[in-house]
Amino acid sequence: MTRNLMRAGVDSIVRMSSTQTNYWVEVGVDVTLGLLLIVEGWRLNAGGPLTALLAIALGLFAFSFVEYFFHRWMFHTRIPLFEQGHRMHHERPLGYDSLPFFLPGAVLLILTGLCVLVMPTGFAYLMMGSVTFGYIAYGLSHFTIHHVRFKHPLLRRWAGAHHVHHYHPDSNFGVTTPLWDVLLGTRYTRQPRKF
Repeated sequence: MTRNLMRAGVDSIVRMSSTQTNYWVEVGVDVTLGLLLIVEGWRLNAGGPLTALLAIALGLFAFSFVEYFFHRWMFHTRIPLFEQGHRMHHERPLGYDSLPFFLPGAVLLILTGLCVLVMPTGFAYLMMGSVTFGYIAYGLSHFTIHHVRFKHPLLRRWAGAHHVHHYHPDSNFGVTTPLWDVLLGTRYTRQPRKF
């Protein structure tokens, strides 16, 4: 009984998560959170502009790994909420499959609270605001890759790397950057043709 109730709850969250409304509400929630963190972080930052820029750069770098980590080890595993929604995306790449609008903001707030425990509050807010905007950039980049046909060769190559992931799901986990795929050996390399 409890297992069926839990499954029904996961299924309803997955259905809600595949709506256009959920997608754009999540963008709005995340942009609001990111702006609040950046503004408060800047106000509370005691280290000056260089420290603020370091916090922002560190946040973007940290997010690049978080993006890779979640895509590789959470979305391609058997954790029902993550795996089911991500599988739907692989089946319908033009859909609006995403996380429930409340989940990323909640996770970002929890992580911000943990960061405040180990670093100055202003630095933590700036860093986590930067992580939040990294997540927003990832979400919008991913959406754009699937909904826009790029003409510029560099953009076509960038989008193509993600499209390859849909045919080779054990490679190219990074959407915004190939950095961690290169460093961790999951960057897709075309196999030479056998004659």
